[in-house]
Formats: sequence, C-alpha cells, structure tokens
Amino acid sequence: MKNYQVVGIGNALLDVLAHCDESFLDENGIGKGIMQLIDMGRAVELYGRIGPAQEISGGSAANTIAAIAHLGGRTAYVGKVCDDQLGAIFAHDLRAQGAVYETPFAPKASAQETGRCIVLVTPDGERSMNTYLGWSEFLTPDDIDAAQMASAEWIYLEGYRFDGPDSHRAFAKAIAACKGAGGRVSLTLSDPFCVERHRDAFRKMIRDDVDLLFANRAELLSMYQTDDFAAALKAAAAEVAIVACTESEKGAHVLADGQHWHVPAIPTQIVDATGAGDLFAGAFLWGITNGHGYEAAGRMGCIAASEVISHIGARPEADLLPLFRQHGAI
Repeated sequence: MKNYQVVGIGNALLDVLAHCDESFLDENGIGKGIMQLIDMGRAVELYGRIGPAQEISGGSAANTIAAIAHLGGRTAYVGKVCDDQLGAIFAHDLRAQGAVYETPFAPKASAQETGRCIVLVTPDGERSMNTYLGWSEFLTPDDIDAAQMASAEWIYLEGYRFDGPDSHRAFAKAIAACKGAGGRVSLTLSDPFCVERHRDAFRKMIRDDVDLLFANRAELLSMYQTDDFAAALKAAAAEVAIVACTESEKGAHVLADGQHWHVPAIPTQIVDATGAGDLFAGAFLWGITNGHGYEAAGRMGCIAASEVISHIGARPEADLLPLFRQHGAI
C-alpha cells in the first residue's frame, strides 16, 4: 500500500469571499463566472471596494485535497505560499483537515505575498474570481518531492497551474516520478479561458500522461473546440481512460471502460457555487481509491458538490460520509 491515495499540486491561495450585485461586476470590469488573473495592485484595489468579506483557505486543488482528507483519505498537497499571515492560515487550515503539507514557505522579505482569490458571489450563486497568484505562481521543480510523488496512487494536477512560468517542468517531474512507480495521473482543466491559453500543452499532457480527466461542460467544449457536447465527451474518452465531466444542474457524465454513465445532480439551494468542481473531484477520487465503482464515485461527486454550494466557502461543512449513505452512494 502506498503512503498516499492522492497527492495534489496546485495554486495555494486564500479565498476572499464577498457578495455583490451584477452592477458591481460591470462597474469594475469583472467577467461574470470566470477566473481573471490580476496583479497585487489590482488585488488591493478590489479588496478596498468590496463589502464585508470572509477569508477562507482555498485554491482549487487544495480544496480537492481537503475534501479527500475530510473523508479520511491519505493525502498530501504541494503548493507555494509566503511566510506571512495568509500563508500561515493556509497551511494551518489544510493540515487541520488531515492532509500532509510540506512545501517550503517562500521568504517573508520578498516582492510577492501569499496568493489570494477575490471571489465575488452574485445573487444567483455564480462566482467571479479575481486571482492574484502571488508566490503560488512560482512553484518550481525544486518544490516537487519525487519520493512523495512515487508514494502516491494518484496525483491530481490543477489546470490553473499551467499559468506559472515553471509549472510545466514541475508537472513533468511529478508525472515521471508518479508513473515511474506505477501511479496514475489525474488532471482538472480548471477554466475554459485557461484551456484557451494553454490548449496545446493540455492536449499533449492529456494524450501522453493523463489517466483521469476532470472538466465541466464549458471546459471540455473549449478543449476540443466544438459546440457539440456529445462529440467533446467522445473525443475525451478516446484519449483518456476515465473522463468525469460535470454539467451544473444536469449532473455529471462519467465515461470509462467503454461505458457512459449520467449521474443526476442533487437539488439544493445555491448560496455560493465556489468549489463545486473541486469537491466533485475530491469525492470522485476518494470513491475510486476506496474500491467504489465509477458510477458510484460520480454520485459521491455530485453529493459533495451539492453540499459545498449550499453555503459560503469551498470546503465541506457537513460530514460527507453520512450524506453518501443517505443518498445511496455507499
């Protein structure tokens, strides 16, 4: 048995969550429902304009790893923060969930700070993300512990990390170490605009290295440059052994072993859609690494996503295992 079921690599960020109306997005040039990269000056400016906010440890892959740890999984995370107040909060919150987090802190006396994502939630629950990557952008191959990657059944790679200058080399090192020891690779596409920026790199990794692809409908359509969702699913399944694609209120699609399962969504009142895909991935990975089938894992993913969108913040508040039992997933 390997030390870890899943090791995630991503952008280590603090989420700053605030509610706003549609006019605030328009007045401040914020694209609704997408992630926009911003610099530190813009982060400070936006923070000064928003209303009351909550600061919660976030980061897409970190949320996924936190979900796996919440479920009792053996898991670890790799992501760069600064030795500052926000960095200390991030590390504490992740470790408190039960995940291993050993990435060295960047020095406090530096031009960058711990990254943060200002998440603006409109009344319909949609989230618009404004991300200052800070030190998370500068993850390098030196931050990847090859022995840790070799000790994982799966590694989970965050698509947002493709924006970092050394991300591709860091991912390559992680993939080589994991696969060299018989492990498998999962990837989340993260965002359709991220796909547009790095489509060729994504496609090469998907064809050469990825065993499990996570995406939502918009990301998959962007990846395969089509408006035909069925065709995009088919194209992905031709390249990857397992495809898990979410479709908002329509649930999720899981394709593997020549089969296609549609898993219905769990109806809930949407308070904040932040983290829905992250929690879906975490529950799905927990499911398959604990001996559950792909359809059951997809059901777990939809249950976890439903829980997280019912409250502010991208990490579970309710105990997920009883919810899985309640809905017949286990």
